[in-house]
Amino acid sequence: MISDLALPLVMGVLLGGLYAMIALGLSLVFGVMKLMNLAHGDFIILSSFLAFAMSSSFGFDPILSLLIIIPLFFGMGMLIQRYLLNRAFRISMEAPLIITIGISLIIQNLCQIIWSPASRALSSFYALKTFEIGPINIPLVYLLDFFAALVTMLALREFLKRTYLGRAITASSQHEKAALMVGIDTTRIYVFTFALATGIAAISGVFFGLTFSFSPSSGVNLLILAFGVVIMGGLGSMLGTFLSGVVFGLSQTLGGYFLGTTAQWLVTFVIVLIILAIRPRGIFTR
Repeated sequence: MISDLALPLVMGVLLGGLYAMIALGLSLVFGVMKLMNLAHGDFIILSSFLAFAMSSSFGFDPILSLLIIIPLFFGMGMLIQRYLLNRAFRISMEAPLIITIGISLIIQNLCQIIWSPASRALSSFYALKTFEIGPINIPLVYLLDFFAALVTMLALREFLKRTYLGRAITASSQHEKAALMVGIDTTRIYVFTFALATGIAAISGVFFGLTFSFSPSSGVNLLILAFGVVIMGGLGSMLGTFLSGVVFGLSQTLGGYFLGTTAQWLVTFVIVLIILAIRPRGIFTR
């Protein structure tokens, strides 16, 4: 029994790393700007499709394609925040939310027009390889997912902790008016924060596409997943987001092991409801 449980336990932890990375950009934007970016899941899927296009058309390895996709998404995030969301914030707090819904619909329709509604998947020479850990074989992609999530989260943590710009982001998230009083331009900080979160979404999209199939409508499911991870972990908490991602991954794999694949998400969201009933602000709060 214990040996049978080893595979879903390990797979759940590794999958949780991917889920945490998917939710990280959403958590960052909310923690700093108090904005729930409803286009977040579609940014991730757009990254998956761009990696698919570069792989199928030019033979780029999906992970190496991030050298192009990350700067592209970072620039796109800066333009969206500077010329759309910043102006909308001056109108009301609801206006940026409506804009992100519009961006979501635009991305979904563009993906359908360019790539059709069919499901796709990223392929590479390592996509089907396995890694042996004792008596169990783990797909190499799951290890890459977890490693990428750790590197991304640690890099973000060190950036926020050790650089002036990172400390300015932290200060703006804690108290906007106090940050303005000490000379921090919060408008520029918001532009960089949204760009950074969009770049993280680009990384998530490539690794998600290597792990699962995706379609233009998959962004909605990813948004729900990311929202659940962020809410469970505590809004704006990086550690909470990581631990919550692992809980989601374990609940999915163990739910599938004990109750069948059809009950995976049922178990996951029942756990979310229980945790929210006990601790409404999530596992960790900042």
